[in-house]
Amino acid sequence: MLPILARTMLASRYLLAVFFLGLVASLGLYAIRFLYKLWKLAAEVTTLPEEEFLLAVLHLVDAALVASLVVIVALASFDSMVARLQRNEPEDDLRWVSQTDHGNLKIKVATAIVAISSIHLLQVFLKVETYPEHAVFWQVIIHMVFVVGAVLLGVQDWIGRKAKEK
Repeated sequence: MLPILARTMLASRYLLAVFFLGLVASLGLYAIRFLYKLWKLAAEVTTLPEEEFLLAVLHLVDAALVASLVVIVALASFDSMVARLQRNEPEDDLRWVSQTDHGNLKIKVATAIVAISSIHLLQVFLKVETYPEHAVFWQVIIHMVFVVGAVLLGVQDWIGRKAKEK
């Protein structure tokens, strides 16, 4: 009974592939939205005020960071939870995927979240006069929570690595 249960539990990891395929599909949809924003920006490049243009570019940077985060999570999670991504071709260098453990993945995700939050905060600061003071205050507080969380994850990972070395 136990070997059947163990094999069933191990095989259940292939259900995760559905989620990772869903992430790939959402990434495709997000790419379409990105291209739409880029097209819209290109059409208004000569008429937009400098500040509005900068905000639009920051939105594109934000989208690129979110897309990168989705790829990192999908690839690293698939590699560690479902199946190893092994390639023989040197041009398909995926060694970084197999070197991304859960601790490393958490740090990458936290760093990406801090970067995304930083961009949102910069967008607020560029138009700070249009936001109520308490909204700016809470956005700064939330951003600082993300920063502190990322630092704590980094410290935790560093302590864990030092403990393994001993």
